[in-house]
Amino acid sequence: MGTRDGLNWPRVQALAARERADYVARHPASQALAAQAAQHLLFGVPMHWMNDWSTPFALTVNEASGAHFTDADGLQYADFCLGDTGAMFGHAPAPVAAAIARQATRGYTAMLPSNDAAPVATELARRFGLPYWQFALSASDANRFMLRWLRAATGRSKILVFNGCYHGTVDDVFVDLVDGVPTQRASLLGQVHDLTAHTVVVEFNDLDALDAALGAGDIACVLAEPVMTNVGIVLPQPGYWRAAQEIIARHGTLLVIDETHTISSGPGGYAQAHGMRPDAVVIGKPLAGGLPCAAYGMTEELARRVEHAKRSAPAGHSGIGTTLSANMFAMAAMRANLEQVMTQDAYTQMFALAQQLADGLRASIARHGLPWCVTQVGARTEFQFGLVPPQNGSAAKMLMDEELEQAIHLYLLNRGVLITPFHNMLLVCPATSEADLQRLLQAFDDCLAALV
Repeated sequence: MGTRDGLNWPRVQALAARERADYVARHPASQALAAQAAQHLLFGVPMHWMNDWSTPFALTVNEASGAHFTDADGLQYADFCLGDTGAMFGHAPAPVAAAIARQATRGYTAMLPSNDAAPVATELARRFGLPYWQFALSASDANRFMLRWLRAATGRSKILVFNGCYHGTVDDVFVDLVDGVPTQRASLLGQVHDLTAHTVVVEFNDLDALDAALGAGDIACVLAEPVMTNVGIVLPQPGYWRAAQEIIARHGTLLVIDETHTISSGPGGYAQAHGMRPDAVVIGKPLAGGLPCAAYGMTEELARRVEHAKRSAPAGHSGIGTTLSANMFAMAAMRANLEQVMTQDAYTQMFALAQQLADGLRASIARHGLPWCVTQVGARTEFQFGLVPPQNGSAAKMLMDEELEQAIHLYLLNRGVLITPFHNMLLVCPATSEADLQRLLQAFDDCLAALV
């Protein structure tokens, strides 16, 4: 055995084994709770992906506040995962907690608008520059509903996504390029329809491929993250979105920007921060401070087409919306979060912290001579196992190394620092402190020293 990713691989494997043993020794309460959960929870956890962490058994959270949480064994952590963006502004922000407490005695759901609905829509319109809005319980639902609206409004059945994209659990997007061929993702369980019949996939940052794919005139919309995030961060090349928007408009296709992760770019997301003009936007995860909630907005011209499609359709269920969508509880939390938590001041503070974090990661990587890079989207930072940032999903996938990721993640966790389990993404929130940053950077540096 030799080296991999610039590292001595036997040392990586030995470190991982030591860290697993240390985790077991330090977490008897979590281990006992995991054993109890296994009696009645499928896969032993409330959601099967909660087993995707690097830990031998699930870490049980006792309480979370601000940038920290405490586990069942009483150990405290600096949280740089923050619910993978769901708690991007910190756990249990005080204004949201107060709004939830007020609403707790005033009703949760009524299938009618609450007095928070109009102010929330007004604020979303101001931030995102789109005048008309609807709500859902998750960004997955919001994306799913948006695709239905746009297919109905345009009369076109196909959509286009980018290879390696992330739009939640929407079936339509689980198509990848495998050796250049659109292929239904093998991991999508229970799928019985051929998704490639109505989903077109091209590489991000490839303008020629985008133009060619839209040429047939049968694609309703391009559904895109403005920066790819779930295959590792893939930044748009300079001028890409300006040219891509011109191509999309020329072919009569609509552009939907999914800001669920790139809301880290600013109060109005990446599109507003970078002068994009999408036809529609989807936003979820942190919108209501961590409660299940999402929203999708659209231009006035698109709204008129959507309304016409609905009014022209036969009576009956549209397949859009769920009973608890826009419930009173979520709307109250969302209003408080938008008005008092997701502020420009909060973003300014988070951007400064994220820059310090990115600079510190780069310094540590350079100090140990590793061929890795660091990318950043506002408050969102990631280190990747390649010398230069990838330009598309295929390149990003080639940089991933699950065994190495898990070794690093568990090393950090055992030193009181949590980052996301799926790749190497880190978030800061307004409550993140300089001490939290130094705790992470010191643990990261010590980890690299142990691996090189």
